[in-house]
Amino acid sequence: MTSKKTYEGRPLLRTLLLAAAFGAAAGLAGVYGIAGLKRNGTLGADAECAEAVETARRMKPLIHGEVAAVALTDKPMRVPDLSFQDGNGKTVKLSDFRGKTLLVNLWATWCVPCRKEMPALDELMGKLGGGDFTVVPINIDTRDPDKPKKFFAEIAVKNLPYYEDPSGTVFQDLKRIGRALGLPTSIIVDRKGCEVGHIAGPAEWASEDAIKLVKAASGE
Repeated sequence: MTSKKTYEGRPLLRTLLLAAAFGAAAGLAGVYGIAGLKRNGTLGADAECAEAVETARRMKPLIHGEVAAVALTDKPMRVPDLSFQDGNGKTVKLSDFRGKTLLVNLWATWCVPCRKEMPALDELMGKLGGGDFTVVPINIDTRDPDKPKKFFAEIAVKNLPYYEDPSGTVFQDLKRIGRALGLPTSIIVDRKGCEVGHIAGPAEWASEDAIKLVKAASGE
């Protein structure tokens, strides 16, 4: 009789032990999964960025025409502190621009839409740049480091600063938070480093629609 109970109890015991093991594994996966999301910034919640959401709400009536494809943020999200280089190879971080409203633009010379919108970005910088606003164009070409600079010279860029990230880290950092899924990508960032809006693809940044949008993002 005892032998029979032991034999019949083993499947039940085995089931309970397996259930406990799977439960523990699921718990650990949940913990590590959440931690990973926090590291990558995909949870997005940042109380200090609540003001950016309010700014985006006020900008909503301006989303039309040449900037109709801009997606305004609907949750407080801080943009990663991107690290890249200036034209002299000096390391620059996004936090170095804190206090300014930014239009961060990722581009490459092999990206035809990127090349087409660059003159408009240069014009926008000429009209609104300096003071509380600046365009931050970051080139991500990985092969010929001189090619992007030659392109700037060919189109006679007058106002844009030159930044580059041949490592591609900036693209990956933004991709982790659901941005930079292609090129060009532009992100409007407020003075605190929080996202106000973004666009996947080109825009006519020198247009009246874009200028009004950028002014609104800057609080004008």
